[in-house]
Amino acid sequence: MPRSVNSVAKRARRKKILKQAKGYFGRRKNVYTVAKNAVDKAMSYSYRDRRNKKRTFRALWIMRINAGARQYGMSYSQFMGKVKANDIELNRKVLADLAMNNPAAFKAIVEKVK
Repeated sequence: MPRSVNSVAKRARRKKILKQAKGYFGRRKNVYTVAKNAVDKAMSYSYRDRRNKKRTFRALWIMRINAGARQYGMSYSQFMGKVKANDIELNRKVLADLAMNNPAAFKAIVEKVK
């Protein structure tokens, strides 16, 4: 019986990796073994950084809320404590957007919690 090799699946696997490596520099884009390592590294970075992005955005929102609250003589922690105590159901993302783009609405919130 002749030897059977599944070349179709093998080629598909390699094409998939090389397609993901499109745009890389040098041998990283066209040599399978090098491209495979580069793609694996890139995938691990993208997985890690999808989580880091959430952290950095939350930190940015906190900075913006803090800056907005300090204009009215409150620290971030005092402001957020009073927001929670007054049952205002706005998250940090919305509060930061109000502090940046709609100072009048943010001032109304600060006046309400004081």
